[in-house]
Formats: sequence, C-alpha cells, structure tokens
Amino acid sequence: MFTLSAVSFSVPGKTILHPISLTIPAGRITTLLGHNGSGKSTLIKLLSRNASASDGHIALGNKPLNTFSSRDYARYVAYLPQDPPITDSITVYELVRLGRYPWKGALGRYDKKDQDIIAESMEAVGVTSLADRFVSTLSGGERQRVWVAMLLAQQSDCILLDEPTSALDIAHQYELLSLIRKLNQERGLTVIMVLHDINLAARYSDNLIALHSGKVMAHGDAQSLMNQPILEAIYDIPLGFFHHPENGQPIAYVR
Repeated sequence: MFTLSAVSFSVPGKTILHPISLTIPAGRITTLLGHNGSGKSTLIKLLSRNASASDGHIALGNKPLNTFSSRDYARYVAYLPQDPPITDSITVYELVRLGRYPWKGALGRYDKKDQDIIAESMEAVGVTSLADRFVSTLSGGERQRVWVAMLLAQQSDCILLDEPTSALDIAHQYELLSLIRKLNQERGLTVIMVLHDINLAARYSDNLIALHSGKVMAHGDAQSLMNQPILEAIYDIPLGFFHHPENGQPIAYVR
C-alpha cells in the first residue's frame, strides 16, 4: 500500500520525524503507537498529504504521493483527523453524501448509483435511522459512526484514522474498533490508525508501528510487539503482562 523511503519531517529548530523506511501492507489494519509527541499524528498526516515530508519519498503502490491530484488521491485514501471539521449544521445524510465529492466534484449530479452507495454506507455502520438527524444532536459514538460512513461513501481503498477513539467511553471504543475490524475483514479495507491504548491496538490490529521521539522503535505483527522490553522502551514506564483467560492474548498493565 504505502512505501516510505528515508522519510523525515522537520520544523525550524526541531526534527519531528527522523528518517523512516518501511512498508505498510494493503488489506490489513496497521496501528501507530507511542507516547504524546512521538510522531504518530505527523506520520499519518504525511500519509494523508496534509503535510509534506522534509526529505525522503512516500509512494502509494508504485506511484509517488506528490504525483496524484487531490481528487484522484481521495479516491484511494480517505482521512479522518483527530479533530474533524465542525459539521453541526448539516444532517447525517448530508455529511455521508460529502464522501462522494472526490467522484462528483462541487457541481456533479448525484445519480442512483451515488444514492445507493450512500445508503449502503449508512447501513454498513448502522446509522440509517439517523439520516435526518442533525450531526450536532448525536452522541460521540454515533458521530464517529457517521464519519466512518462518510469515509465508506468515498469508496477509497484505504482509510486513515487519527485517534478515532479519543472522545469515546470504553464501550463505544470497543464498538467502533469492532466495526472497523468487520469492515476490514468483509471489504478488504486497508486501515491505518493512531491509538494510545496498547491493549486495544493489539486486539484489533494486524501490524503495529511503535514510535518514540520521532523514531521507529519497532514494527511487526501485533502479538510479537506485545512484550515487556519493547513496550517499556516505547512508553518509559514499568509494565507487566498477563494472558486473557479465554483467548490467551497478552494484556499489558502498569506495574
């Protein structure tokens, strides 16, 4: 999906991301982990083209990111930032409909195919009954589902999510991540997201990329990274582990 070759990002007087070279596979869920300021959000902004690398190259498939037009890129990659734009004055249906913009533009006419895609996207995340509600009247969990529906309506091959669970209670965190896993498995959707919770990341991800101070400390499958030396080095805190009594998954806790 993405190939990064010696990619770095700097601002005057500070390097945010040191050179990174890695491949992020298609059709899987990859989660970026690390403490605040580790470079997670910067990396996802580079992948979404909301920031440009100071050095190095990023390719989508075999094509450099900077060779795509904005509309063409949006047909491949959809992005939900940590703080989405304020959309309180529009309805759920209108927000999901915005996902068709890369295909239709500002003046394009929406035909039956578009209407079907919008309806299917809302149904897939369970927000059809909310279609006429204003976004401002929704709970945090409902609102996140509507944003995911908009990303699905965009029909991109990959979605980028920057801390999608940050404003949700624990029940809605599991609900949203279970939905994302379902979409990944049923549609082959590539997902790259930023999470803070180690255990949620391990449960719902295929691959983890762990950053510390702008450097990649480790990357690989979720289970191999769930070990004490790696996670203690990432978070700079003493951690212990036990195994889930039902599925044997390692679970981390602060000692």
